[in-house]
Amino acid sequence: MYLPDEFIVTDPNELHAFIEQNSFGLLVSQVEGLPFATHLPFLLDRTSGRHGVLIGHMARANPQWREARGQTVLAIFAGPHAYISPTWYEAEHVVPTWNYTAVHVYGSFEIVEDEESLLDIVGKSVRFYEKPLSPPWTFDGSTTFARRLLAQIVGFRIAIERIEGKWKLNQNHPIERRLKVIRSLRSRGDENALVLADLMEATLREEED
Repeated sequence: MYLPDEFIVTDPNELHAFIEQNSFGLLVSQVEGLPFATHLPFLLDRTSGRHGVLIGHMARANPQWREARGQTVLAIFAGPHAYISPTWYEAEHVVPTWNYTAVHVYGSFEIVEDEESLLDIVGKSVRFYEKPLSPPWTFDGSTTFARRLLAQIVGFRIAIERIEGKWKLNQNHPIERRLKVIRSLRSRGDENALVLADLMEATLREEED
């Protein structure tokens, strides 16, 4: 990922929290010599390995996993983003841009096929995504139905070897312009713009400390 110095985020806790909050990502690898991508939910195990481990599963019919075994793969996580109009700066010689947040993770792809490990991955996934719901749906891995479903998926682990964070939030502009962008984002009122405005304010506070 292209990472100008002013946009880089390196704090592991911040990057891990971002993945957990934006866990539906994009897994990219090579299939027959060409880029191949699958949209997937990921779980993060912060405590394993040097930088953590990503865990997930995909359909057994998906050709990606067969060639991804042992590859260094890329998992992409996108956060809030918004178009930034040059009119918001109230300045001359400015251009449109796009503010956004993203994390890229690189690591070795390991296949998980044994039944008990697959049950563990599916169970953890269900508990993670059902937790905020009331009542939560529960997964019973002991049923014939569940065991039949397991035969149709493949689990995986990605030991994180490198993790990159980019918060592109107008840090290359003067504070006065950034405050005007925050005000304009808040006036839009949509959730994406409001979260981005909060992130821009947090970045400003960090710079003041």
